Amino acid sequence: MILCARFHLPPMYEAALPALIALAEGLTPVVQALPPDGLLADLGGAEKYFGQDAGQLAAVLRVRALAHFGLDCALGLAPNPMLARMAARDAGPGTTRTVLPDEVDSFLAAKPVRVLEGVGRSTARTLCGYGLDTAGRLAEAPPCTVQRILGARPGRELQERARGIDRTPVVPNASARSLAAERSFPRDELDPVRHRRALLSLAEELGVRLRGAGQVCRSLSLTVRYADRSTTTRTRTLREPSAHSPALADLAYALHAALGLQRARVRGISLRAEGLVPAELAAHQLSFDPEDERARRIEAVADRARAKFGPRAIVPGTLSDAA
Repeated sequence: MILCARFHLPPMYEAALPALIALAEGLTPVVQALPPDGLLADLGGAEKYFGQDAGQLAAVLRVRALAHFGLDCALGLAPNPMLARMAARDAGPGTTRTVLPDEVDSFLAAKPVRVLEGVGRSTARTLCGYGLDTAGRLAEAPPCTVQRILGARPGRELQERARGIDRTPVVPNASARSLAAERSFPRDELDPVRHRRALLSLAEELGVRLRGAGQVCRSLSLTVRYADRSTTTRTRTLREPSAHSPALADLAYALHAALGLQRARVRGISLRAEGLVPAELAAHQLSFDPEDERARRIEAVADRARAKFGPRAIVPGTLSDAA
């Protein structure tokens, strides 16, 4: 069985996730992170080793998370990773939702098609227009019909998901699909200039980390935490996948401006780079702008200096006196 755990982490505190993953690794070495607040674990070998079933092992993980970190979680157990993630979404706080192999059809039958992985708003709207508004109806539709609507490969793959088929394995130490950075203010911050400085600092940090890992991101998510602990999150796609700090900063500024915060009392700001892919697989549109090429060359030199002398060796002038 595959276990999916979603921990009830406070907003923007995913720094605790590696320690929670270590707890799960005490049960099985096959653990994959699901940032910002979850993990997948293959319990097949652990059931035989400990002589306990998946439900008992899931309960052990929950008790350990409560004892060590005071964190509760929602747990999903199912035959494959996709179903385990869906089961965890259905589970309430402190509960475990189990989907046995002979329950897969009934579990999926009435679920809206939009909850299936890989179904966005446009695809859901298209399928609903043909009356395929639930996973059960999509699973029972003639394959040639679905493939004619969505295309051969997308139609075939989506219909497999509607039937509960997921061939992806749990991958230990898998490369993260996102990176996040956060800045907290010592007091409620109303000054938009300080907000922008925090955004620039976050974009610089993410850019350095992405380039160091040889990755680029497709989109950014901005989360703002307020004095009353409520949060607002907005996501936007980059014009092209990038790890270029100025491009990340420009999009972060645009996301922040779109919130129209004005005199909001802000306690913290988080920026997440999402949709990570290897840099060598991403295309870069040449601009023939000498300033852009110059900025990228300077950025590469700055990265080498940071690698040699530390992350604070070179920072933008605006951040020179930032903490």
